[in-house]
Amino acid sequence: MEVIRILEGDSHYPSQLSVCLGEDAPPTLSYIGNIDLLRSQPLALFCSNKCPGSLILQTYDLAQQLREAGRPVISGFHSPVERECLNILLRGNGPLIVCPARGLERMRIPKEYEEPLNQKRLLLLSPFSEKVRRADSGTAATRNAVVAALAQDVFVAHAEVGSKTETLCCEIISWRKPLFTFEDMANNRLLASGAKPVAQTSFCKT
Repeated sequence: MEVIRILEGDSHYPSQLSVCLGEDAPPTLSYIGNIDLLRSQPLALFCSNKCPGSLILQTYDLAQQLREAGRPVISGFHSPVERECLNILLRGNGPLIVCPARGLERMRIPKEYEEPLNQKRLLLLSPFSEKVRRADSGTAATRNAVVAALAQDVFVAHAEVGSKTETLCCEIISWRKPLFTFEDMANNRLLASGAKPVAQTSFCKT
């Protein structure tokens, strides 16, 4: 499938990247799929690689609710919990924006993406050039900042203490962008930083 690039300043380039990221906003974006999904006001989904079991189950339940509601979701879908949420969401009909932490050129498109791409409900989006062929911790951090900046709201199932996810959450709060998490002892540090309990939001509604 054709990879298309848009430059900062183009009509399809999302202004919120410059607003949130400033000079760190990517000068170009590459995409495959329906670029109009950037206007869908998606919910960003994050979870650290390590996550308490009770929160994993709650996150999967939430993913099913998002699927049933048709709520647009954006994520790198990289951590184990995020990947399972993607599997759940792909079985629905809602818009999805998947952001790999590498360039899209020469990336094998998973078979399960084909139908959503044809239905124009899937967008693959990357802030990296074709020279970036492998994801690493640095590209993942850049990708996650882009995902958060593009979202209307952000949901974090769990941010491990001292993790890059926790650092990102502090940055999101500094943007005054709505950040939500589960009300659980494992998330007390995140809640104390300014995240809101997910029970107080209705972001499952479209």
